[in-house]
Amino acid sequence: MADSGGPGLDLRDYLRILRNNVILIVAATLIGLLGGGAASVLVKPTYTSDTQLFVAIQSSGSVADLQQGNTFSQARVQSYVKTVATPIVLQPAIDALDLNTTADELSKHLTATTDLNTVLIKISVADGSPVRAAAIAQAVADSLIKVVDNLERPKTGGSSPVSLSVVTPAEAPSAPSAPNTRLNLFLGFAIGLAFGMGAAVLRSTLDSRIRGEADLRHVTQAPLLGGISFDQDAVRKPLLTQAGPQSQRAETFRQLRTNLQFANFSGRARAVLITSSLPGEGKSTTATNLAISLAQAGHSVCLVDADLRRPMIGEYLGLERNAGLTTALVGVADVNDLLQPWGDDNLYVLTSGEVPPNPSELLGSDEMKDVISRLESVFDSVIIDAPPLLPVTDAAVLSQHVGGVVIVVGAQKLRQQELKKSLDALEMVGANILGMVLNRLPIKGPDSYAYSYYSATDKTSESEISGHAINRTMAGRSAVPIRDSLGADDVAAQQQIRPASTFPSKGPGV
Repeated sequence: MADSGGPGLDLRDYLRILRNNVILIVAATLIGLLGGGAASVLVKPTYTSDTQLFVAIQSSGSVADLQQGNTFSQARVQSYVKTVATPIVLQPAIDALDLNTTADELSKHLTATTDLNTVLIKISVADGSPVRAAAIAQAVADSLIKVVDNLERPKTGGSSPVSLSVVTPAEAPSAPSAPNTRLNLFLGFAIGLAFGMGAAVLRSTLDSRIRGEADLRHVTQAPLLGGISFDQDAVRKPLLTQAGPQSQRAETFRQLRTNLQFANFSGRARAVLITSSLPGEGKSTTATNLAISLAQAGHSVCLVDADLRRPMIGEYLGLERNAGLTTALVGVADVNDLLQPWGDDNLYVLTSGEVPPNPSELLGSDEMKDVISRLESVFDSVIIDAPPLLPVTDAAVLSQHVGGVVIVVGAQKLRQQELKKSLDALEMVGANILGMVLNRLPIKGPDSYAYSYYSATDKTSESEISGHAINRTMAGRSAVPIRDSLGADDVAAQQQIRPASTFPSKGPGV
């Protein structure tokens, strides 16, 4: 039944989300790469030139003087680094190179640094021209040497105790320092990938559509009887008989048939209701093909079109639907006169009949219950196609007259909250839910439905195995030719209408 809470996302859920949204993630990553490449192409190249200065203290050369001078130099270096960006240093460089800029603007294009416990000062200048970058770096270094010499010179006269020397002259760089194409591409890739993955998780969190079994398990733990992959040809050829006997579609319905027998191992649910939450999920084609598959296993099957609002089975099978279920329910004709044989197997169809103005009342009537009971007494399986659960109450009403309900879930169409409402509606009326069928699943990917099949060369075919399962399920109620259950007079009367009698004839009101 419905699971009110639902498990949280685990690692497998996230991996499934990523696989389901691989196109989104790849697209976002490619956009990030393109953005990084565009940034590298559109950004104007910048060249950086470096120069390095050494700070020394002029002393007598004794060991004590050297240690004292080294300590003094390290203490003064930080001050010299801060001095580099001041107008007293930059303006002479601007004047020397005749630059069309101010000291404040130039300070934004250069940096001065020093490593800890060293007396080295590194000046770096960034500019659009490699030659100009080297010239500015060298001019700033020369200006700093003069400024420090003037600042450190004693007021009483004499030479400065501090001496700055250029140890690494500035050179014009051969390659731009920016943009860094590799770094931009890497950042674009990382940002695009992160954005794609985040968007995939957000999209899956906000989008509650059921895509596969993992999403189904967030709502219910009811058995999954089968998964039907989306087949474009099935739109034009919906019937199982229109597909090859060893095709994936045929094998899918054989597996569904077998799983249904195991779900109904007690045999109580001889009449099975096929419904869905919303229109367009494939319940009618599922009911029709399930009935065909059961008949192909050698058992008598009655397919009933109880969707009295949008009947489709008559159209699928090419049968007359103007006289059918509603005709029997209003007492115009007996059910036995309305059953239509279809195909080479023991399959009989009760079409919908004329569309009535009060479907819910007819389906919930004692006459409907009597029709189902009569069908169950003769046929091995009665498959009933019912309207969807959410738009109308027909299916919930009808579920009280059958042994079990199978819900068809259209992948990519139905939302989790809608399925929960359907399950709640069935639970409210005490319906016996045999299981779920996932329809329109992707052929490949994490949400595809894995299945196995038996080849035609196997010693025991799958149809035989399914037949044995059905025999065990219906133990004690073996299929008997329907004419054997009729009286002699009834048989003669029925043979005037059809080649073989199909249902025990009963008078009106029975």
